[in-house]
Amino acid sequence: MPTDNHKPRRLAIVSSKGTLDWAYPPFILASAAAAMDWEVGIFFTFYGLPLLKKDLTASVSPMGNPAMPMKMPFGSDGFQNIDWKIPNVLTSNLPGFESVATSLMKKSFKNKGVATVEELREMCVEMDARLIGCQMTMDVFGFERGDFIDECEIGGAAMFLEYAADADVNLFI
Repeated sequence: MPTDNHKPRRLAIVSSKGTLDWAYPPFILASAAAAMDWEVGIFFTFYGLPLLKKDLTASVSPMGNPAMPMKMPFGSDGFQNIDWKIPNVLTSNLPGFESVATSLMKKSFKNKGVATVEELREMCVEMDARLIGCQMTMDVFGFERGDFIDECEIGGAAMFLEYAADADVNLFI
């Protein structure tokens, strides 16, 4: 809902994490706000910047989130409802565990009808959300402009702060 008769509400998000579970919040919030006719801008910095890459390969890092429940997206309801407590010593030392966890989470999302990160990002593009990649992060990590989707902008912190200064809601994710 507009704050006055002339200006829509504005959302500014800083996306600083790029694992699959952290990729969803900025795109879900941005697409919801854009659907409500808000102006939306997301600044992708540090580990969030790869979310703008043409080849989006976000994966789950169970080690980074020890509270993450491991649910199975297949089998009987009883099997799917088991809360698998897998010790960090296994998640960090078992080769291939990150790939397995990523596959299971993607399958769970698909089973529940949740849009993929790529689909949510495309919705944001279609609804004219500003997707701003951090120039400094690009320089530090050696990324090139061609690595990223054409629809994103590249800019520095000052560029985003100009946008965020007039935001009704500012979020750091």
